[in-house]
Amino acid sequence: MTFLQARRDRTTRVAAALEHASPEERRRRTRIRVILAVLGLLCVVAVVAYLTYDVRGSWDYAMDLRTRQVGSLVVVGAAVGASSLVFQTIAGSRILTPSVMGFDALYLLVQTIIVFFFGSATFLMMGVAERFLINAGALVLFGMLLFRWLFGRNSRNLLVLVLVGIVIGSLFNSLTSLASRVLSPNDFLTLQDVMFATFNTVDGDLLWIVGAVCVVGLLALVPLLRYLDVVDLGYDSAIALGLPYHRVVTLTLAVVTLLVAVSTALVGPMLFLGLIVANLARQVVPSHRHTDLVLGSVLVGILATVAGQFVVGHLMDNGTTLSVVVNLVGGIYFILLLMRTVRL
Repeated sequence: MTFLQARRDRTTRVAAALEHASPEERRRRTRIRVILAVLGLLCVVAVVAYLTYDVRGSWDYAMDLRTRQVGSLVVVGAAVGASSLVFQTIAGSRILTPSVMGFDALYLLVQTIIVFFFGSATFLMMGVAERFLINAGALVLFGMLLFRWLFGRNSRNLLVLVLVGIVIGSLFNSLTSLASRVLSPNDFLTLQDVMFATFNTVDGDLLWIVGAVCVVGLLALVPLLRYLDVVDLGYDSAIALGLPYHRVVTLTLAVVTLLVAVSTALVGPMLFLGLIVANLARQVVPSHRHTDLVLGSVLVGILATVAGQFVVGHLMDNGTTLSVVVNLVGGIYFILLLMRTVRL
């Protein structure tokens, strides 16, 4: 029996079971729907509050600026939330995200290489679309090579994955630091502008392109979610159930890499955002189905970015940046999760 035939039989059985579901199961499904609806409502409230809070001067100018900012926040939150949760399923760990595996460090290295070899004048003359394509292309290529090698040789070996991520991140950071030290002061200042994630200067045309790519990536992820429920059982169990494991993992990693490249190339690195969002989504949404978990992670990601930027930008008057706050909180959270995992 092929996996697709088994899947059809299972779908039929699930449909029949739902018709005779126990009151507990119905209450649990209702609770999940309510939680997702509440998260969606909170996202809407956060977006409206961000757009309308303390508007001074021209409404047209304020709405144009804030709409672009909110659009970038929504794209980044959705892309990071979905990609991080799915990546954790494939890696078999709740402490690993693509950013922890060195994506952010590679982004900084790519920017440094461009400035180092071509100068800040060439860097500034490059259009935002050209810069985005270079960043996204480098991140996608790196992600596919790294993840296929890792999961082909050390599938679900947590210690190896963590060690490789730390080593790769340290290598990229060291190369970035080395190249930065020999730059001229003007080139170094130009490079500093892209070192931290920012939502204040997002190009409107680029946002449309990135938003469309993000939507395509999320839609491509939808048919894979039901297979990820089986992947979450483990390699041996998935193979025993007839799942084409390597094909599913390869396709999923391709989508994850695309989503991560979109969010990182749009606004810059945010190292621990995915870690926070994915783990919060698993705690908030009491389900093992990835259809519920990914939707919950997308909503939590949007809520975290929009509400976080609202606090940083409006209430704290841009006294700091969202990436600094996320890295501080996420770094502490990562250490706690790592210590808890080691104890277990």
